[in-house]
Amino acid sequence: MRVAIHCPYSLSRPGGVQGQVLALARTLRARDHHAVVLAPGDEEAAALAASVGLDEEALVVLGRSVSLPANGSVAPVALWPGAAARAVRAVRNGAFDVVHLHEPFAPGPGYALLGLCREAKVGTFHRAGGSAAYRWLGPLARRAAARLAVRCAVSAEARATAHDALGGSYELVANAVETERFAGAEPWAPGDAAGPIVMFVGRHEERKGLGVLLEAFERVAPSASGGPTLWVAGRGPETDELRRRFGSSRRVVWLGAVPDAELASRLRRADVLCAPSLRGESFGVVLLEAMAARTAIVASALPGYEAVAGDDATLVAPGDAGALAEALGRAVSDAEQGTGTSSPAALDEAAARAGRWSTAAQADRYLCIYEHAVRKTTPSRSRS
Repeated sequence: MRVAIHCPYSLSRPGGVQGQVLALARTLRARDHHAVVLAPGDEEAAALAASVGLDEEALVVLGRSVSLPANGSVAPVALWPGAAARAVRAVRNGAFDVVHLHEPFAPGPGYALLGLCREAKVGTFHRAGGSAAYRWLGPLARRAAARLAVRCAVSAEARATAHDALGGSYELVANAVETERFAGAEPWAPGDAAGPIVMFVGRHEERKGLGVLLEAFERVAPSASGGPTLWVAGRGPETDELRRRFGSSRRVVWLGAVPDAELASRLRRADVLCAPSLRGESFGVVLLEAMAARTAIVASALPGYEAVAGDDATLVAPGDAGALAEALGRAVSDAEQGTGTSSPAALDEAAARAGRWSTAAQADRYLCIYEHAVRKTTPSRSRS
C-alpha cells in the first residue's frame, strides 16, 4: 500500500497529532508499506527526518509554520500557497493509493489535497469541542467533507464534534502508543531527585492545567525519603509566568522540551504522571505512555481521559487544586510503599490496558480502512 499521510502541524514542535502521524508512518514502513509524511517543518529536511525517526525519503517538508491560536492552544500550521502546491505535487508524483488527512479542516494544505487530488482520501478528526474552521466554512465544510471516502475519529468526543459540524458517519479509531518503546526504556538515572517523582508532560498553557498542579503540589507534604519531586516537561506561553509565580524550588525541576528517548526514560523513572488538564482532551496519549512505562496516574476526570485509563488512574475534578493535592499525596504514599495504584498488580493491569492501544493494532485497522477507501473511490475515478 502506498499512503501519503498529511499532518497540518509542524513536526518541529511536539504535539499529539504529530506524534500519531509519525508513529503510524513508522509502523507502516516497518511492515514494508510505502508511507510518506507530508507536513510543515521549521528546520532542514534531513535533520528533521532524523529527529522524528523517518528516512529522508519518507518525509516531504511543506514549508515553515506560523502559529495560530486554536482550541486554547497554538497551532503551528503552514499557510503559504507554496505549501499547498508542494503537497499536491508530492501526491500527484507519488502514485499513492490513499491520502490520509489528519484534522482535514485545520488551516493549511489539507484543503488543497481535498479539492485537487483524485486519490482515495481518509480523514481522521482529533478535535473535541468547537472549531472556528467549522463555523467559518459552514456548508462549504460539509461539501468538502463529502470528498472523504472514509471519516475516522479518535474518540467519541471527537466524533461528536465532527458530526455536529459536518454530519456523516465516522469510524472510531483510537490514538495509539508505541507501547514497546516506553515499556522497554531504561529508567532515567535518579541522581537529580530523591524519593518519589511526580511528572507533568505537556504544553504550558492554561488548558493543560499546569498552574493548578503547581498550586496543588505546594500542598503535598515532603516525605521521609526527601520527596516528592515534580518534573515539569515541555514549554509554552505560560512557562515564564508560572516560574515567576511559583519560584524556584529543589522540589520542582523544569526540564524544558524533552526528546522522545529521554521522555520515555523519565516516565520509566517517575512514580506518578499527573495530567491536570481543564478541558479539550479528546484522548489521553500521555496517560497510555505512562501506563506502558508502569507509572501510576493522577488525572482530571475528563471523558477522554476516563475512556483511556478507566479504573487504572486516580481521577479528580478539573481545576480543583485541593482535590488534586489530596490525590497526589495518596499516590506518593502508594509509590513509597508499593501499594494501591503503585502495587505490582495495579501497574501490570495498567500496562496490559495500554497494550490495547498499540500502534500495531492501529496500523492493522487503518490498512483495512485504506483498502475500503480505495474500493469506494476506484469506481468513481474510472467514470471521470
